[in-house]
Amino acid sequence: MRLVICDDNKILCDALGVALGRRGHWVVATANTTAAGIAAVASYQPGACLLDLRFPDPPDGLEAARVIRQRYPRTAVLILSGFVDQTVRAQAARIGVAGFLRKDQNVDHVADALDVIAAGGEIFDSVLSARARACGRGRGCPPMLTPREREVLSRMAVGQSTAQMACEMNVEISTIRTYVKNVLTKLGAHSRLQAVVVATRDHLLGDDVSPI
Repeated sequence: MRLVICDDNKILCDALGVALGRRGHWVVATANTTAAGIAAVASYQPGACLLDLRFPDPPDGLEAARVIRQRYPRTAVLILSGFVDQTVRAQAARIGVAGFLRKDQNVDHVADALDVIAAGGEIFDSVLSARARACGRGRGCPPMLTPREREVLSRMAVGQSTAQMACEMNVEISTIRTYVKNVLTKLGAHSRLQAVVVATRDHLLGDDVSPI
């Protein structure tokens, strides 16, 4: 996904840009003021803008998010802030931002949140929003898995071990364990085998995947 990162901490912008680039995203611009961030969105029309809330100069992050959503509706806004407040989060949701994450999340979690947003979902503090949850088990819709989680699920279905997946996907074993845990939670499964059974039943595996 093409991204603009807007945060008054230049070091954070640069580091996050490099880390997300390694995970398949393309940071087309970084900005250290909201005015520059809005201008970057206008110039590049990215798929998403990662935006902090607090800046030394106006407008603040919420106002910048409002402007971006009104003028450039094809750009999703993901708030990434150390300032967590239920009222502010509710305001962000009313504006139409696609997500609200704490800054203490690791880069893998931010990347997964972007995958959810790219798929049309919303994510707020690691919990899928009401719109994403509307397609719940009781409504007959499949759970929303990120592309990485779908890949892990497919690899589980053909019997790959955690070590095999980590090696072939070029990630840490701890990252694979996190993906597996997320898949089990979203499918309501207690084991990998049960997850594969549920995925087969609900047609979550690709046609080219034959469960063991």
